[in-house]
Amino acid sequence: MLIQPWDAAVDDAEWQAWLARTDRFGVLAVNNLDPAAAPLLVPTHFTWAGGQLLLHLARPNPVWAHLEVATEVRLAVIGDYAYIPTYWRAKAGGPDEDGVPTSYYSAVQFVCRPTIIDDPDGKAQILAAQLEDFQPEGRHAPVAAGEDPYGRMLPGIRGIRLEVLRVEAKFKYDDSNPVEHRERVIGYLETRHHGLDAGAAAQQRHRLDVIGDWKNHRGQR
Repeated sequence: MLIQPWDAAVDDAEWQAWLARTDRFGVLAVNNLDPAAAPLLVPTHFTWAGGQLLLHLARPNPVWAHLEVATEVRLAVIGDYAYIPTYWRAKAGGPDEDGVPTSYYSAVQFVCRPTIIDDPDGKAQILAAQLEDFQPEGRHAPVAAGEDPYGRMLPGIRGIRLEVLRVEAKFKYDDSNPVEHRERVIGYLETRHHGLDAGAAAQQRHRLDVIGDWKNHRGQR
């Protein structure tokens, strides 16, 4: 994806902190065996495990034949997005109707090397890690191969470990525009309060606090 300098993550800690606040739900993209056909896109929860992503999918999923031969796949996560209308972005002194609309959003994409996990113990480890991630309060039976209730269900899934090769992180919130403009849009988002406006406003405020005026920030780098 295109990442302008002012849209880039300040550092790895920024996108990692953002990811930790999300539901860690994304889209796994796998090249099609037929190069003339569209790639396969699989919506899925995943667990970030420091350099790798863990997930599992149902055995009947049509992605497996394509995933088995893939050397690289991409997993994309998008959040805190909002449509920014024309009249919010009009240039100072110009008519509102001459403004240019845009989209605000946070996006993290992982380029990964996949490994399919079929042994029962390996799948149980992935399930246990995901339950700890998404259900930290517990209230579920132990996950172990050969033990009910989950042990007998393991043949119905396959696990996936994705070794993260590189990360592309983008936070698109008009950071190249003047501080006054960004503060004004934050107010508009908080007033409109539609969909993910609150999250977009919070992200824009965070970026404003970290970056401040882009021209000065750029000069300090």
